[in-house]
Amino acid sequence: MKFEVVSTGGDQRRQRDFTSTRLPHTSFALTTEYTAPCLSVVMPIYNEEATLGAIVEAVLEQPLVAELICVDDCSVDGAVTVLERCAALDSRIRILRHAVNRGKGAALRTGFAKVSSPIVIVQDADLEYDPIEYPRLIAPMMEGRADVVFGSRFVGSEEHRVLYFWHSVGNKLLTLASNMFTNLNLTDMETCYKVFRREVIQAIAIQEDRFGFEPEITAKVARMNARIYEVAISYHGRTYAEGKKIRAWDGVRAMWCIIKYNLFR
Repeated sequence: MKFEVVSTGGDQRRQRDFTSTRLPHTSFALTTEYTAPCLSVVMPIYNEEATLGAIVEAVLEQPLVAELICVDDCSVDGAVTVLERCAALDSRIRILRHAVNRGKGAALRTGFAKVSSPIVIVQDADLEYDPIEYPRLIAPMMEGRADVVFGSRFVGSEEHRVLYFWHSVGNKLLTLASNMFTNLNLTDMETCYKVFRREVIQAIAIQEDRFGFEPEITAKVARMNARIYEVAISYHGRTYAEGKKIRAWDGVRAMWCIIKYNLFR
């Protein structure tokens, strides 16, 4: 099995940032030729051996998936072995590797540069988000109504695992702060499930290496005049004992990113 080892330097972040350009509201209804596989899934991976096989299988079961780009962020468990085994069974899997650990934002930056399908979605490598919801998430794009879609854990009647109270408070406070700067009315800025037209995400120079990606990308698509929709999703959150990685410091950094990318970029 051959892996593509990707430079973890900052070259990609020095590309021109087109986020000051406003998107024309032209029709983008996906024609019948795209109703078969039209989706590039970008999956950042760091030490997810326990869940990786199951989530890769769930992604590839979805008929809309044309490619799964797995970006291993220098895992030190058996994640690479799992990826190698999965890739041997399905040619839609493409494996990229970072030589050093950089974080979720850096992994997504690497993956977005390689996508080839007209629609791109972010998929975490745990089992918190269910790929069976892809059709619902991309429906606004298939109908020509959206450029970006957020999957919201806080609207609708989908099932949710009951977990940390202060996490939910933190998420809602960060979403509120983001909305105050962007003038959007999102309910879940921090969600993993974000879907983009390929030309939208590839026009954005992502700066953040870690979880600051979420407020950064929200600020930048808001400035692009992108048509943004939210879709209700289910959520099967995990505990820290089960491998959850985000920490309180990431919330502090997210607040700084909200200010940084809305006021200074």
